[in-house]
Amino acid sequence: MIRTLLALSGLALLAYGAVLAWEFATSRAVNAAQGAAWFLGGPLIHDGIVAPAVGLTGLVLTRIVPTPWRTPVAVGAVLSGILTLIAIPLLWRPYGTALNPGLHDRNYGAGIVIALAAVWLAVVAAGVAQQLRTARR
Repeated sequence: MIRTLLALSGLALLAYGAVLAWEFATSRAVNAAQGAAWFLGGPLIHDGIVAPAVGLTGLVLTRIVPTPWRTPVAVGAVLSGILTLIAIPLLWRPYGTALNPGLHDRNYGAGIVIALAAVWLAVVAAGVAQQLRTARR
């Protein structure tokens, strides 16, 4: 019973999303092009470039990085990727997102560098702690 209700509500929300996507695409030609780029280009770029690059990076890291350092380096790599993806719109094009007073008056390049430095300092600290823990055994 609960699964049926969840399935029906999910299908209803899917249909509503399809209606909104159709209204967006048919309102202006530029919206149709942007919608196609989002729904087609995003998955193609992800499956053709991003996913293989992440997989190869993970494979290389498991071969190169010593065992105690693997988890901290993997976490650092994931956090670096996420922070970079979040920063790209504002680094690429200032005011590339909706304006929020007080939010856009900063140096985004310096911000991402500081954030990545903090992540990798934590990776080094965690790696050293893990190495010391492994050496004591």
